[in-house]
Amino acid sequence: MDFDSITIGTCSKEHKTIYHEWFNYADSDSDGRITGSDATAFFSKSNLSRQDLKQVWAIADSKREGYLGFTEFIIAMQLVSLAQSGLPVTHDLLTSNVDLTNVEPPTMEGLDVLLAKKKHKQKDLDVNVSSQLKPSPSSNWFSSNSTKKVALSSVTSIIDGLKRLYVQKLKPLEVTYHFNDFVSPLLTNSDFDCKPMVMLLGQYSTGKTTFIKHLLKSSYPGAHIGPEPTTDRFVVVMSGPDERSIPGNTIAVQADMPFSGLTTFGTAFLSKFECSQMPHPLLEHITFVDSPGVLSGEKQRTQRAYDFTGVTSWFASKCDLILLLFDPHKLDVSDEFKRVISSLRGNDDKIRVVLNKADQVDTQQLMRVYGALMWSLGKVLNTPEVMRVYIGSFNDKPINDAVSGPIGKELFEKEQDDLLSNLKDIPKKACDRRINEFVKRARAAKIHAYIVSHLKKEMPAMIGKAKAQQKLIDNLDGEFGKVQKEFHLPPGDFPNVEHFREILSGYNIDKFERLKPKMIQAVDDMLGYDIPNLLKNFRNPYD
Repeated sequence: MDFDSITIGTCSKEHKTIYHEWFNYADSDSDGRITGSDATAFFSKSNLSRQDLKQVWAIADSKREGYLGFTEFIIAMQLVSLAQSGLPVTHDLLTSNVDLTNVEPPTMEGLDVLLAKKKHKQKDLDVNVSSQLKPSPSSNWFSSNSTKKVALSSVTSIIDGLKRLYVQKLKPLEVTYHFNDFVSPLLTNSDFDCKPMVMLLGQYSTGKTTFIKHLLKSSYPGAHIGPEPTTDRFVVVMSGPDERSIPGNTIAVQADMPFSGLTTFGTAFLSKFECSQMPHPLLEHITFVDSPGVLSGEKQRTQRAYDFTGVTSWFASKCDLILLLFDPHKLDVSDEFKRVISSLRGNDDKIRVVLNKADQVDTQQLMRVYGALMWSLGKVLNTPEVMRVYIGSFNDKPINDAVSGPIGKELFEKEQDDLLSNLKDIPKKACDRRINEFVKRARAAKIHAYIVSHLKKEMPAMIGKAKAQQKLIDNLDGEFGKVQKEFHLPPGDFPNVEHFREILSGYNIDKFERLKPKMIQAVDDMLGYDIPNLLKNFRNPYD
């Protein structure tokens, strides 16, 4: 179980110096990113075919962000060098026995002459720069181009484009109709820039913390493992310069962390939330969220002084993958765990079910356990499709083949490989996931605006407002139906009625805004024109 293929793009110090000079030359606007136009101009000096260069870009930009950073640029140059030596450019090249560290830089026709000219020009510029006035940054504010065109042309990545579109088109709609109070807090820069996250959920002692330890091959700061309910808090395990734990109240107010939205759950939750940082190559690409085991009975509801299902739902919307862990000896899905799984509604595509500690039962028992788990899941997960269940034993101990037998051992190894390949793909799919979540959020914000403006329209102009408001709240199901018919919206996209009713009861509906067609049109333009155009601008430049 190796994640070594993630840590590619390494080279000797001598080669890194060469690549750094090349990178600075290729980066025409000096923003630290090689965009498609930069790449086509620079890579053409390699004299490789268009098809080879298309493959080079596809492999180097594996995360599909629409640009190459310095590490991705090194990977691209190593691939170009290998292609020039006659090797086929494929994804397998990075995981083959080729020693990438010692691959010589590729031959780039005419590059040495161009670099020498650039150095000479730079010297002349340094002499004259003090006598020249730099243009004012505000000179662009009065450009004849429209704001829309300037915004789309000035971004240098898909994520930057999404940030710009959010601030200009989606955020005004969310603020106007209080979307942040009803559905999800407003997004910040850190929400777009954060690493992909994987959350582990399950009843107590199903092996959640051990699973993370197994992947990292070491324990993280503050980890507790035992047969009793050991993890009593939500722990975010992420990359950091040294091993340390940061309290929840501190991390929730850090602007560069995507956890500011958790402040809505209060101090009771933040005191049961912490961040564990440690230097690890896997954590450079993925952040893990370890959760407390779901307890049974009153302990889950009353002894936890915060909204556990609400917190779970918040993390589910932010995470790229959700692992539901089960123990073969504790297959019953309690009412409390059922509520937690229900809180994942709308994120079904992220859920993966893991039957952990499977080597503790023999083959015959495992077959019965698997059948019982599928039956239990069928009652909880409201989906007609069969949920994929990964069977294995995710810990540091060797598989107990004395119990599971040779067939069981082979099965566990194959299942483990399948799950790990799923985890390895997360960084590659992170940008696609951001786009997917952004579009999902935009549609939810539109429906929310329709609902809120409809409720406002139903209020009387003068007298009987309190009575009318109560009637609307009591008949919220019917009002949702009216909105659905009026705007031809799919019923599955509407929010949970009970949750909406609970929040709505604290508002004065008469103070809500009426429908603003221009705002709705701006979001429609964003979904129908801006986002497709953004993706087109940052696709593979050799397509």
